Amino acid sequence: MNLLKVQYGMIQTTRESLFRYCETMSPTDYVQEVENFGGASIHSLHAHVADCYRVWLGSRALGQSLAQVKPGAVDNVQKMRAAFQKIDALVYEFLDEFKGTWDPDMQASWKSENAELTELWLFTHTTTHEFHHQGQIVKIGRQLGYIPPKLNLAKPSATPSTEL
Repeated sequence: MNLLKVQYGMIQTTRESLFRYCETMSPTDYVQEVENFGGASIHSLHAHVADCYRVWLGSRALGQSLAQVKPGAVDNVQKMRAAFQKIDALVYEFLDEFKGTWDPDMQASWKSENAELTELWLFTHTTTHEFHHQGQIVKIGRQLGYIPPKLNLAKPSATPSTEL
């Protein structure tokens, strides 16, 4: 069993709950910029999360040149869900590429301005970053009058599409 794939499956299930919540919103509210969040909107936060995966796992770790996930191109929940299907494939590619290299003391070939980054750090950073912004999305939804579902990390309802 690949534990990180199982964990990512839980993240996908929780993300799907958030998408279903966003589908209860009007299309206008999904893209509405909220002053209290520096002008961010729910869809711009979703795009930002997807783009974080693209940059850290796709560009930095896998060396791929992938198109930026721009909020204007994914301006409704269905388009955002499709964008995340591509991100899911990227995450599974990353997990397959670096399978067995999760030792936090191993040197990696990526450097930030002040640290050597490991494969485990890259995966952890991108997934915790997503949950940070999920909280913001729920907060914006509440401000717009939508009551969110419970979004605790959920057990996958089905095995992810990739082999565990």
